[in-house]
Amino acid sequence: MAKTPDFAKTFQDALASMNVDTKAFEEAIKSSAELGEKMSKITLSAAEESADLSAKWTKDTLAKMGAASTAKTDPAELGKAVTDFASSSAEKTAESMAAFAEIVKKVQLETVELLMSAGKDFNEDAQAAMKKAADEAQAAVKKATDELTKATTGKK
Repeated sequence: MAKTPDFAKTFQDALASMNVDTKAFEEAIKSSAELGEKMSKITLSAAEESADLSAKWTKDTLAKMGAASTAKTDPAELGKAVTDFASSSAEKTAESMAAFAEIVKKVQLETVELLMSAGKDFNEDAQAAMKKAADEAQAAVKKATDELTKATTGKK
């Protein structure tokens, strides 16, 4: 009578030969941490530039406000001081907004460059990992097929 081959052992051996490479996970975590660090640097740099710009804008406004708030008895002088303050304030606002826009533009460019670089690196790493996994899976399937063939034909 023919003996039924034990396929459970064959499949266990095939699965055991497909080791999980934790290095890929470690690299992914490391890459993610590095990306986070670079994004933080971009963000903190922009925040620092914005804070410096805001402080300068505030100091300039307060200095001009001091000049506009001096006591004036002539209504024409008062009108001129208020007009000068409003005019310089509008000019400084336009300058400051343009400077903020430049900060935002710089952040946007740096972020896009960083993400494109990270995407390219991720794509290359993913392709390499998939090729390695496919090669390992193919080798395991071949081994399992060979063992299955041996088991069913009775050859050793």
